[in-house]
Amino acid sequence: MPSSMSAGRRALLDGLADRIVGISPRRLRVAVDGRTAAGKTSFAHELAAAIRRNGRPTLRASFDDFKKPFRDAAERGYDRLTGEGYYRNAPDFETAQRMLLEPAGPSGSGTVCLCGHDPITGVDHRHVTVEAPLDAVLIVDSVFAMRPEYNEYWDFRIWLDVSTELSLARGVERDSDSGDRRTEVERVHRDRYQESERIYIAEIDPTSKADVIIDNTDFANPRAGPPDREPS
Repeated sequence: MPSSMSAGRRALLDGLADRIVGISPRRLRVAVDGRTAAGKTSFAHELAAAIRRNGRPTLRASFDDFKKPFRDAAERGYDRLTGEGYYRNAPDFETAQRMLLEPAGPSGSGTVCLCGHDPITGVDHRHVTVEAPLDAVLIVDSVFAMRPEYNEYWDFRIWLDVSTELSLARGVERDSDSGDRRTEVERVHRDRYQESERIYIAEIDPTSKADVIIDNTDFANPRAGPPDREPS
């Protein structure tokens, strides 16, 4: 969570929170989707806080924690390194559906797993669960949230829009820990993440499924509505 935010950003988040809690008094599931480094995680944290200000409990998860472990890719010969392979083979749809999205729904059990496999350590956390109150709002940040394997579960879908150029610049800056590593990080972002997002956007057209599109180019001044530029 940022230490502070602009008045405009807070107003937009509060308006979204009002809209979401007005959907139903029962459990809800919200997707925050967008390109790599669009600002999804921070936005989802802030949205959860705004929803709690409305008196509703929240749960937070990320589909980064619902991917198949890299050891599975090695053992089964999965391609996880190219854009095509990352898009086709990385998501653990079954765990995300059965342990996160279904139980967090209005008619679900309420026993929710918020992390499948830790993406850094590979540790299996599927035995760790929390109980979701009957009025809880689950907010999940993810690239690819509107894939057909997930799309039916959402009660509200948000697309955070940034250009491919800004996505690359932010992602490389975020993931580079030294000048020597920067070239490799940029290659991974271009060849794996951007290529997988190109496939996703071409096949799924996620903006057509979004309930709201937020231009998040300027963190201090996010704007609801389609971007002024042509989609890339």
